Amino acid sequence: MYEQLLRLVGFGLCHQLPERSFFGAGYQLPVCARDTGIYLGFSIAVIVLLVLDRGRRSSELPPAGVMIVLGLFVAVMGIDGVTSYAGLRETTNEIRLMTGLMAGFAIAALSMPMLNGQVWRRPGRTRLLGTGAAAVGFVLALLPAYALLWWVGPLLGALYPLLVVGSIIFTFVYVNAVIVALLPPFEKTADTVLATWPVFGLALLLTLLELGGSTAFKLWLIRVSGVVL
Repeated sequence: MYEQLLRLVGFGLCHQLPERSFFGAGYQLPVCARDTGIYLGFSIAVIVLLVLDRGRRSSELPPAGVMIVLGLFVAVMGIDGVTSYAGLRETTNEIRLMTGLMAGFAIAALSMPMLNGQVWRRPGRTRLLGTGAAAVGFVLALLPAYALLWWVGPLLGALYPLLVVGSIIFTFVYVNAVIVALLPPFEKTADTVLATWPVFGLALLLTLLELGGSTAFKLWLIRVSGVVL
């Protein structure tokens, strides 16, 4: 039952090839190494950003130099994926994890100021990662994050796949909350974390619909094509 639940969560999101995935206590993680990096990286990055932002609720995107670095993070993952799928070079799960982690960090750094600007009644007018120290600290946080996922994660046993499940849901909910907060009834309505519950509640509902819809769509493709995706 546990293994089936793990597979179901990631079924519509990932190819779930065993040779490209990690395991905890013999259980395959719900998504591949690259996706594991993306989702866990996003979750870790949000925590790091909250610490670095120190409650300012920064609503401005990072400075241009930091944006370039974030763009490179995403580009590196794209290059690794495209060149390996095209047969131009070999990649490994270690590289997939690291490049996915970089992309997850980038997505979080772009999402947080967008959410802050839309959900809070009085968002901070500061730039996220607006100081050199904060930017460097954010980039350097990739190293302990990678160490945690590569070496510590497998030691957690059956808890490791559950952490990935939680990170998948958290990532979808967070990004969906940005979209929900754009709607007039939810825009700039919160003064406290507790007051954000309508935004995140609707975002959770959208997440469940998206995960369920992606699973149903993949099952339909398998049925009509006769090919296991």
